[in-house]
Amino acid sequence: MTQQISTGVVHLIERTPSVTGPEMLASMTPPPQFASATFETYRADPAYPSQEAAKETLQRFAGKSEPARKTGLFRRAPKETPMKPGVYLDGGFGVGKTHLLASVYHALPARRKYFGSFIEYTALVGALGYRNTVDLMRGADLLCIDEFELDDPGDTMVMTRLLGELVASGTRLAATSNTPPNALGEGRFAAQDFLREIHAMSDSFETLRIDGVDYRQRSIDGSASVLEDAEYDRRVADAAGDGVASDDEFSEVIRHLAKVHPSRYIRMIDGLDAVGLRDVRVLTDQSEALRFVAFVDRVYDAQLPVLATGVPLDSVFAEEMLGGGYRKKYLRAVSRLNALTHSTRAA
Repeated sequence: MTQQISTGVVHLIERTPSVTGPEMLASMTPPPQFASATFETYRADPAYPSQEAAKETLQRFAGKSEPARKTGLFRRAPKETPMKPGVYLDGGFGVGKTHLLASVYHALPARRKYFGSFIEYTALVGALGYRNTVDLMRGADLLCIDEFELDDPGDTMVMTRLLGELVASGTRLAATSNTPPNALGEGRFAAQDFLREIHAMSDSFETLRIDGVDYRQRSIDGSASVLEDAEYDRRVADAAGDGVASDDEFSEVIRHLAKVHPSRYIRMIDGLDAVGLRDVRVLTDQSEALRFVAFVDRVYDAQLPVLATGVPLDSVFAEEMLGGGYRKKYLRAVSRLNALTHSTRAA
């Protein structure tokens, strides 16, 4: 439910939102940041031709490519090879994959289409049950899945079965990830036990590799912005004077996230104009760190400035974590946190 607070300071640890399956399904559209994303507004970096190539392939996937030109008086160019039912954008963070995914969503003329993060799809299955989810989504024209991740065997089985049934019924797929589809799960669980399922799923996708540098860091010098206590108090008060700002101890937020399903994190920040975190500390527990990553993703989707004291948020994940199987997840979160803390300067 939407929070009924017009202005002032609120506390995330006091928010325990609930959401029904139908509400989750109805909200599966691109986040506000990409509500108007199009292929035309995607700015491919000329230093990385794979970006423009991926855009052109996705335009063809969405039916927006130019018709084949005649090569002679009565001849046309050879027909292009039919595409697979799914496209899979594999590349580093900050190269515009989500922008392109949202462009596919907006460009493809479809009566029924859904856009959500990987965790939102698995949460939907958890809320409605597997069979009910299949029945509700069967017949959908398009599923867009952002940040495809397989963090445990259960998710592997659920998503491969779900996508397999939907593809068989005619649904098209578009997904993004930092990991090629045939390598999902590597370093996180016994992937060899699930190779058959993973490879069966990857066969539905045409993989498009997108190279490039993190666009969020191009205009940012240094690390995440850290505030002194007095400046933090002033910034929170300023944000609360014109809207709604949260103000919480970092450790208390981390503990609270364990009590709320990640699919509901978006509701925890509903109505906020800024997020305040006091006394940030380094996270050494993997479960806490992954929950915080999911929370950061939702804050980034909402484009909320982050005000913080304590340890710089780009150093919030312990060094040993950055060398493990979730390295790319943590680095993506760091990239987003850098951008969100620096956005407070303009504010």
